[in-house]
Amino acid sequence: MIRFFQIVVLGCIGLSLAGCGAPEEDKPIWEDVKIRDIATPSQPDKPDSHLLETAKLEIYIFEIPAGNISALDDVWKILYKKPLQFNSSYALGANLFSVGFGRIQLWDKVGDLLRAADGKKINTVSMLLADRQPNNLDVAWLDKEQTVFHVSTEGPMEVTTLGPGKIALRIEAQKIPASRGVANISFQPMFLSPLRTSPISQLRARGEQTGDFVFTSTGFKLKMSPGDFLFLGPKEYVSRQATLGSLFFSRPKRKPVIITYLVLCAGITY
Repeated sequence: MIRFFQIVVLGCIGLSLAGCGAPEEDKPIWEDVKIRDIATPSQPDKPDSHLLETAKLEIYIFEIPAGNISALDDVWKILYKKPLQFNSSYALGANLFSVGFGRIQLWDKVGDLLRAADGKKINTVSMLLADRQPNNLDVAWLDKEQTVFHVSTEGPMEVTTLGPGKIALRIEAQKIPASRGVANISFQPMFLSPLRTSPISQLRARGEQTGDFVFTSTGFKLKMSPGDFLFLGPKEYVSRQATLGSLFFSRPKRKPVIITYLVLCAGITY
């Protein structure tokens, strides 16, 4: 019996020396996905795997103190614009949207910069996108009718009355013929109305929004393969909740914050 207790004590000492039982430190906000897991395109391994052909996106949503928005300048400097195709680059900026593209080699660097800006991950959304089957990322909820200012593709400011309903980012993947492990991914800000299933005649009589509203001027797309990512955030901080940019990126709290989106292509089986 004495020898048994000696073995137990020695075993516990060995475990403590190895670090077992020590409290874990908080992981950096960008380490949820391992680079080695996305370094090469996913390939189907079964004849019937076409039934599961998807593009997998991991979307990390960060909250950053509004006073630190200038720290994002260092993020934009190391990311690229060239792969991105904008419906209107002018309107995108006029609506206070900014987008940058990065490859796997920049992943850790962007994470360091977000941490330096006191970035805090508040949500992670996993998305599986079948070919030409869009999905929506909910961004904000309008609990009542309100006026939203936004810049059109042609340039002038437009005023649209929307609500109740939600502001969302519609994301769609499209296969590229004769190409594997790569897809065209498009992003389109939208308003989604819960009223579109109601009788149209009644809605018209009440003067309410009858369906989705697409902010066409602010859409963009790019080719992505596993390990590619894009960063979507505000061009500048606007506290007023009356513009498309403020609805997407500003949150009125006791200490105002901005919301940013880091979208990672984690796999493609097309």
